[in-house]
Amino acid sequence: MRCIIGNKVLYVAVLFCLSKIACAENMALKKVFIANPSVPRVAYNIFENFVEVITSSGYDRESIIKGLSGANVDALFWAGGVKLDKEILDTAGPQVKVVGTMSAGYNHIDTALLKAKGIVLGNTPRVLDDAVADVALLLAMSASRRYTEGRRHIEEGTWINFFNTQWMLGQDISGSTVGIVGLGNIGQAIAKRLKGFGVAKILYTGHREKPEGKELGAQFVNQDTLNRESDFIFLAAPLTNETNQMCNADFFSKMKKTGIIVNISRGQLIDQAALIKALKDGEIFAAGLDVMDPEPLNRDSELLKLSNVVLTPHIGSATNNTRNAMAELTAKNILRGLGGEEMFTPVKL
Repeated sequence: MRCIIGNKVLYVAVLFCLSKIACAENMALKKVFIANPSVPRVAYNIFENFVEVITSSGYDRESIIKGLSGANVDALFWAGGVKLDKEILDTAGPQVKVVGTMSAGYNHIDTALLKAKGIVLGNTPRVLDDAVADVALLLAMSASRRYTEGRRHIEEGTWINFFNTQWMLGQDISGSTVGIVGLGNIGQAIAKRLKGFGVAKILYTGHREKPEGKELGAQFVNQDTLNRESDFIFLAAPLTNETNQMCNADFFSKMKKTGIIVNISRGQLIDQAALIKALKDGEIFAAGLDVMDPEPLNRDSELLKLSNVVLTPHIGSATNNTRNAMAELTAKNILRGLGGEEMFTPVKL
């Protein structure tokens, strides 16, 4: 069994922890409920011989509740967008002591309730940083070079097939000023990639200046300065009460008319109606979105009608290696929690 952390001492500690769970004399196997039938096989391989696994028959809330009813599980392996709330925990029962979420973010989990019930929580930061940062750059480049509009010209037969020097002009990322809202692990991964594109300046905002910012040559500024000076703005902050709907009409009014916004965080960071208006009115140049509100996006959404928007269906972490690593870390966090050990990546509640 491979250990993500890569530390032999921790590897031995994991095995010892697992042996305590599975081999204690007269001790029944703990039960883990996997709330998504598409979880990678690696998680099941890690759980094998150590815990009893019960898997939901579907991805939806109704299937999860049905699967939990009477199951008497000790831990929840949470994967997907279903809200983990009081109803879920009440159905699971009072014996639940551990939750592992196969995600970096945990806004879909009632953390206050977990804390009140003495339930520990682990997430999967860092292992998805590179995959999400890659999609962020994909969206930025696609939006800046008018990918959606160009594709529609091909499909509709309106491609100008002679040399017109002013047709389909986009924005350069080389020599640009880039703003990053939230210089956490993913924000830093984006900044590192931007270096290879020869950007002129990287700005960032957050609660405080970070040493990692200095290492990356990024400048800490306030939000207004970032909006006013940035050619590209990347949203990489978590969804909180503070960041919810932070990108509103006032936010977009302070951006450059040539500005491009990219969101790989959560759809709720953006007031979607305000974004649509800003795009339609030419208040900003374009947007690249991997996350929207709601998800899945309604088929009649105005976003789908706009040529200056590039959309991907929340696939930031969707690579085989990344999802396997996320499943692996989630399973190991759960086993550590069941064994009374600190998780590799615990969430402080």
